[in-house]
Amino acid sequence: MMVYLLTQAGCETEVATTGKKAMQMAETGKFDLITLDVDLPDGNGFKICSRLKENPHLHDTPVVFVSGRPTEECQERAVELGAVDYITKPFDAVDFAPRLLAFIKVKNHPIEATV
Repeated sequence: MMVYLLTQAGCETEVATTGKKAMQMAETGKFDLITLDVDLPDGNGFKICSRLKENPHLHDTPVVFVSGRPTEECQERAVELGAVDYITKPFDAVDFAPRLLAFIKVKNHPIEATV
């Protein structure tokens, strides 16, 4: 569903089914945004997010968790690790792609604050 919604919004997507594959793809590719689930077949998304944020080449790539774990603790941990958002499943299909695209726009066109 996520790939379909993002493709319909004009995004190119790549899918990794394991944390190991996600890290390999992130380290060798150029992505505007990375989505992660907390629960992965070979570990958890929190560890992957932490590794992404420790990597100087990936540190500024927005990470959004999309997970079936609706707990406040999971949401807080994701943000503490550097994720920009935490979307719980099931999510609203109408709002999903625009919500992610907003983070890509901010990354590509940061807003400068003046005092």
